[in-house]
Amino acid sequence: MNKTELIAKVAETAGLSKVDAKKAVEATLGAIAAAVKSEEKVALIGFGTFSVNTRAAHQGVNPATGATITIPEKKVVKFKAGADLAI
Repeated sequence: MNKTELIAKVAETAGLSKVDAKKAVEATLGAIAAAVKSEEKVALIGFGTFSVNTRAAHQGVNPATGATITIPEKKVVKFKAGADLAI
């Protein structure tokens, strides 16, 4: 499912126009993105939790030259699925 299909499904399920559903979906995604960017945890009970983790610096290999390089520490977004998403 892509964003357009999600908006159509939200509009159908909630009885909203596609314009209103698009505003709601974009506002929701924007709020989640803003919280994660400020390193807040976003917990949606039954759906899952978005959080920010720090990936430690580590050694890697440049595939073109074979030289060892240091890959710097990096912050990444982590998603842990809630119990209701179990397949």
